[in-house]
Amino acid sequence: MANSNLANAKRAKNDEFYTQYGDIQKEIEAYLDYDKNVFRGKVAYCNCDDPFESNFFRYFVLNFNKLGLKQLITTSYVPSPIAGGQLPLFKIEGLKPDGKEPFRIEINEVKDFDSDGAINLADIEWLLKHDANVAQPLSGNGDFRSPECIDLLKRSDIVVTNPPFSLFREYVKQLFDYNKKFVIIGNMNAITYKEIFPLIKNNKLWLGNGFHAGNAYFFTPNTRDFASGVYDKKTGLVKFRNVCWFTNLDHGRRHQPLPLMTMGENLKYSKHKEIKGKKAYDKYDNYDAIEVPFTDAIPSDYDGIMGVPISFLDKYSPDQFEILGMCENEDLYKLKTKVYTTAECKRAYLEKFGKKGTYDLNASGVVIRDGLSEKVYQRVLIKHKKA
Repeated sequence: MANSNLANAKRAKNDEFYTQYGDIQKEIEAYLDYDKNVFRGKVAYCNCDDPFESNFFRYFVLNFNKLGLKQLITTSYVPSPIAGGQLPLFKIEGLKPDGKEPFRIEINEVKDFDSDGAINLADIEWLLKHDANVAQPLSGNGDFRSPECIDLLKRSDIVVTNPPFSLFREYVKQLFDYNKKFVIIGNMNAITYKEIFPLIKNNKLWLGNGFHAGNAYFFTPNTRDFASGVYDKKTGLVKFRNVCWFTNLDHGRRHQPLPLMTMGENLKYSKHKEIKGKKAYDKYDNYDAIEVPFTDAIPSDYDGIMGVPISFLDKYSPDQFEILGMCENEDLYKLKTKVYTTAECKRAYLEKFGKKGTYDLNASGVVIRDGLSEKVYQRVLIKHKKA
């Protein structure tokens, strides 16, 4: 039991990332630009957010009337390592105990109580102080999988939050089990999960509008120890390049076609040395497809299958391309044309690295360069959609 508790505490700490207000505002406004009524009359639920800490709560409560929300629900999770200490929106005596107690807040109406002509945190503080039915402690620990949080999920229409990265598969499955709309943050590598990629392939889930210049900044209590991000000493935040928004709400950028050059133009003018000056694109040895290592190098005039980086999905328009599958080990999409034997994998490793080992050629697309078999990075297999 002790080891289990330690593991849970470590996971909670590693999953604790606090999203910046501006990033939330930018993302939500992208959906409003496409459909100004997307939140109108809806119940929004932030089920991984301490209401007293979270910028998700802050954004939705301050924009409650602008969005036309019917209700806002937020719940917190008790193992939060910085509960009550990092992003306090306000302190309300007697409402939140000193201990790490999980809370739920339900906002049904936001008024300009101080009559200053705008909705601000002072109005929300007044609301919470004067309405005992708005804020209540949870009976459980606030985990999104707990019965009371699932009951709240059933009542909601749209879920918006930054869920625990380590539980992303389970979290997304729950959203689909209960047929919910959502806008959530996740690691871009989640695209490759066998539980997630089929949803993307079938246009049930896609990437959101995105972080500015692809850079996501978060506060985390273990900032200096988190190796996957870059610590910014000036802001005290961690910058990530591999984090994105996942959603099933439509937005305008999703329908913007990617500007492309022809294959000949790419081979002649591409800014990428891997493409420019070549006579042709590399072809895979184990897929009937060409290797396109950069999204902006996708040829406009190639009708066959193309292997592109997973970052392509940030620019993917379902009106322009069809997703066929992914280069992966199990041949889940029945696109492999060759499966390598163990002997071939060992020989390829010896030829490439000059020592004994096993080169797992079946895990990805393989190109032959200078007579050597070479794995490429994870690729999504696509083709142009015919008009």
